[in-house]
Parts: sequence; C-alpha cells; structure tokens
Amino acid sequence: MTKEENIKVFEDSKIRTLCDSDAEKWYISIIDVIAVLTQSVDPTAYWRKLKQRLKAEGNETVTNCHGLKMLAVDGKMRNTDQYHHKSLGG
Repeated sequence: MTKEENIKVFEDSKIRTLCDSDAEKWYISIIDVIAVLTQSVDPTAYWRKLKQRLKAEGNETVTNCHGLKMLAVDGKMRNTDQYHHKSLGG
C-alpha cells in the first residue's frame, strides 16, 4: 500500500491530507477543514457537536467520515476524522 501524507495550505492554514494511491483515495482532515471554515477556538468540539446535530436530523453524510491517524501539531500520530474521496484518475 502506497500512502503519502501531505499538508495543503488554504488561506495560510494547514490542512492535513493523505493519499492512498493503491486504493485511489484521498483522505482529508475534517477537523482542519472545520478550523479553516469556522475559525473556531476548538474545532474538535465544533465537529463533535455538528456531527451530533446532523445525526439527530437523520443526515447520512456523516457516515463518510472515518477515524484515521495523522501527524498532529505535537508531532504524534493521533486519530482524527477523515473524509475520503476517490478521485485519483477519475
């Protein structure tokens, strides 16, 4: 399995990504996206509450998110919710 971790920069903010070229999938850190879009002081709590509200409404898009370890700011591999998108080659 070939995996490549990347950092994407969006408006001076870092968004962690992981590419699994064998499975042809990109994984994007939802927490990092939430931090950029909401400018929340605690994007993890924001995402947790948003997920809770979406599930209560019966929204099924939350099921596309999976826990995956990525390199955290402190240099350790930590679990974070990821959105995967199959987009390599089509």
